Amino acid sequence: MSSSPKIDDELREAIIAQPDVILDDKDLMHALIAANERSMGGNIVDLRGLAMERLESRLDRLEDTHRSVIAAAYENLAGTNQVHRAILRMLDPLDFEPFLKELGTEVATILRVDAIRLVLETSRDDNDPSLDRLGDVLTVAPDGFVDDYLTMGRGGHARQVTLRQVQDVMPAVYGKDCDWIRSEACLRLDFGDGRLPGMLVMGSEDPHMFGPQQGTDLLSFFAGVFERAMRRWLG
Repeated sequence: MSSSPKIDDELREAIIAQPDVILDDKDLMHALIAANERSMGGNIVDLRGLAMERLESRLDRLEDTHRSVIAAAYENLAGTNQVHRAILRMLDPLDFEPFLKELGTEVATILRVDAIRLVLETSRDDNDPSLDRLGDVLTVAPDGFVDDYLTMGRGGHARQVTLRQVQDVMPAVYGKDCDWIRSEACLRLDFGDGRLPGMLVMGSEDPHMFGPQQGTDLLSFFAGVFERAMRRWLG
């Protein structure tokens, strides 16, 4: 006669009535497999148990990958919606002054950046006093400033979108906000043949807001729309 304790009749009937409850309980299945291994002894290799462990490990990795893919998809969708809302807000103003004001306030808030600056190159040496009433968003710089800023003085080809962390930023770009900017997105602007380039700079006090490992597709699209909007005013 077996010395093993008999399972309670009610529990046995409940298990027979709903076996899926046990199969879906990971901890309970682990306990059953461990009990089976102990009953076989230490000198027997349970190939079926090893296979189950490997399949379970693969399933866990697939679930982690699945969650990561879904999280990335939601993040990309949120970023796309964010850029679309910023573009629509940017295109609302019909005059240049409100355009710049919206850029430095509402558009910056939608994009969740702490500062936005528009840098326009000029070959003229004189300072136009009318620029003072356009606020802190617009900065006028000498010919060649944009590419020099984007390449950090090293020369070479300047990319359309540059994402980087910064330590010592130039007051000529950010003005009084230069002390707390720790990362930036720099968008090189092409205004067409015969016109000097420009640059739109988005700065953040978060050093991880922008970095070279991030994608640039959405910001490239934003730069393209911004270029076309600016051509209205430059024309």
